[in-house]
Amino acid sequence: MALSTSVTLRRTTVGAVHAADRLSPALAAALSAPVFERARPPREVRPGEQPVHLAASRSRLQLPHGDGVLYEWGAGPRTVLLVHGWRGRASQFAPIVRELRASGCHLVAFDAPAHGDAPGHRTDIRSWVEAINRLHLEFGRFEAIVGHSLGSLAAMAAVRDGVSVRGIVGIAPMASGRYLFDAFADGMGLSAAAAAAQREQYTRRVFPHAVDPWRRFDSIAAPLPRDVGLLLLHDRDDREIDAAQSELLHAAHGERSRLIVSTGSGHSRLLAADRTLDAVAAFVDGGVSGIDRLERGEERRVTTAA
Repeated sequence: MALSTSVTLRRTTVGAVHAADRLSPALAAALSAPVFERARPPREVRPGEQPVHLAASRSRLQLPHGDGVLYEWGAGPRTVLLVHGWRGRASQFAPIVRELRASGCHLVAFDAPAHGDAPGHRTDIRSWVEAINRLHLEFGRFEAIVGHSLGSLAAMAAVRDGVSVRGIVGIAPMASGRYLFDAFADGMGLSAAAAAAQREQYTRRVFPHAVDPWRRFDSIAAPLPRDVGLLLLHDRDDREIDAAQSELLHAAHGERSRLIVSTGSGHSRLLAADRTLDAVAAFVDGGVSGIDRLERGEERRVTTAA
């Protein structure tokens, strides 16, 4: 779908939602649901990502709620899992793949159902957690999990569920699943009643038998296990997820967390920023101590060829 068509469709939907909201918040919530859950059209592989994307060993990733695509690079003893966000894809991690593969890491990533090269048109956050759990069963303990946006939210939930990892890198993360709904409601201009109805409708559909499903996705109320280090990278110019979300996560995890805030990269370009590559490499090699050495100028990244 062309961008202009998407914008026109969204504006038409927003107008209908606002009209419905004055009559029935539940109806407004139902009308807004397709916008909240739409995953297509897929993000294209950018030219600078193509060499890494094509170099991957790929296979089908079978999941309970739709299949994904599994990608692997390298064969080192340390496995690092890369988890993309909503409407993202594994190829976005190409700069990080180049960086960590040069350090001898085995890199694993996936396109979630209805994302990237994976089939389907709709999916939800369950598939991210299911993919992480599935890959943990296959590859064992991860040296690190690097999550972008929604991918970091899912990674933290999976680790609290029992996935074993030495540390998590959250790039433009959110502190809780509630932020997903609040940001969407704000963007759509939903009333408080319609926002609550939209959240309730989604929860009933995705987690029909859970009593309090969103506690799994709340890293403030339920921080990561004490032996898991945390690196947070966020940009002040991020228009999708406020940098305050990383500040909340950092405060909740104390001395085992490090926060690096930048400007000028926004939400997605942060994945390829030099400072991000420096920090991810230092964290994978040395945890939070590696970040401290980097910040003191004791470590330097060696730039790798594309």
